[in-house]
Amino acid sequence: MIVKDITQLIGNTPLLEIDQSVHGLKNINLFAKLELLNPFGSVKDKTAWNMLRHDLNDIKAKSQTVIESSSGNTAKALQMILSMHQIPFKIVTNRILVKEVKQILQLLGTEIEELPGQSQCLDPTDPNDPQFIVEQIINSDPEKYFHTSQYTNIRNLEAHTVMTGEEIAQDLERVDYFFGGLGTTGSTRGTGIRLKEQNPKLKNIGIISSKGQPLPGIRNVDEMYEVGLFESGFYEDIVEVKLNESLDAMLTLIRSCGILSGPTGGASFAAVLKYFRSMDEELVTQQNIVFIVCDRVEWYLSYIQKYRPELFGMAPKKAGLSAISEAAVDSSPELSPHIAIEWLEQTPRPLVVDIRGQLAYKSSHIDQSINIPANTLEDLLNWGIPFSANQKIFFVCPVGEQSRRFAAYFNSKGLNAWSLKGGFAAWKILYETASHLPNLNNNQPALILA
Repeated sequence: MIVKDITQLIGNTPLLEIDQSVHGLKNINLFAKLELLNPFGSVKDKTAWNMLRHDLNDIKAKSQTVIESSSGNTAKALQMILSMHQIPFKIVTNRILVKEVKQILQLLGTEIEELPGQSQCLDPTDPNDPQFIVEQIINSDPEKYFHTSQYTNIRNLEAHTVMTGEEIAQDLERVDYFFGGLGTTGSTRGTGIRLKEQNPKLKNIGIISSKGQPLPGIRNVDEMYEVGLFESGFYEDIVEVKLNESLDAMLTLIRSCGILSGPTGGASFAAVLKYFRSMDEELVTQQNIVFIVCDRVEWYLSYIQKYRPELFGMAPKKAGLSAISEAAVDSSPELSPHIAIEWLEQTPRPLVVDIRGQLAYKSSHIDQSINIPANTLEDLLNWGIPFSANQKIFFVCPVGEQSRRFAAYFNSKGLNAWSLKGGFAAWKILYETASHLPNLNNNQPALILA
């Protein structure tokens, strides 16, 4: 086969039937949609091409720069297409979780504005929001930029309705369940729309990651509200998958099926297994199940090494945050902002550890707190306990979710650790209203502004 443009190879990816001996599920025909075989390596090739192909000539004629908020696969595909048309490309992101992704973008010549302060706990007070920054950049010179806007662009959906969904519909007479990870949600909704036309009884199943357990390309429940294409009512069910479950399933796809899947494809396979194994009753009729293998493992080797070093001949990772049970997190001690104020007047003063990102901390923080971003602090746990057991300590995150996990961990190690209830958002609200509260007039919470 001879093609004259690499974009002609986007799409028409195959379905691979997973043998029952691998998945172990009764009355199920399980198919993996191999989106990793697109020319740039992911399902996002379709998204990028459909968002650009109608406007490429106009963009070039106007000498515009394409701008996007992307953490990886969309950016890679956009850059490859734009490079062929000599169009500059800029991304703004705080979600590049894997160094290989950044390296490949650098190799391709992408202009990267990488915002500091990645967090798995969203911060409503954080100015470090990529969408907000993108809007600021565009507003500073509206004629210069073309915004592909993958999180709101209907062409993202359409790409997978007319390509991914149509391809599956051509290969299978009927799909009963369709599983896909929720990032921009374009691929899951777009594909699901087409498959629902073919089979009105289709059940669309979305997949999210557990809080505090970052999975590339998949968001957790707290992050979904900021995705403009997300519609919760579209999905019959949403399955939460843990990081270790995803990596285990990824290894099965690689070693048992010959599919060089990345962690996100592993998460989709893990969700299928979890969903059907948890059913109260076994399926009585044969069902066709499809899940997406969205990209390749090679992009994620450093990420996999971080969480599974033993796979690379290194010492196993010491038990850290992932070993803390949800019950322990739920019961970890919380400190209300009002009580925290009283504590800060005590001698000795408790240690306040702000685990938000650097930019958010620099913008505003509790007086005399120290900043150790969550990712950095988690890495420090491999070397021991970085705090004194004789000191009272409380952790501050954006809204009090991630700090509870750290408090639970350090309490399990014998420290007197607490989480600030409601996080920095609650502290800031208390500060802003403190002058109106008689009992706080002489003891206002300290808030340092940049």
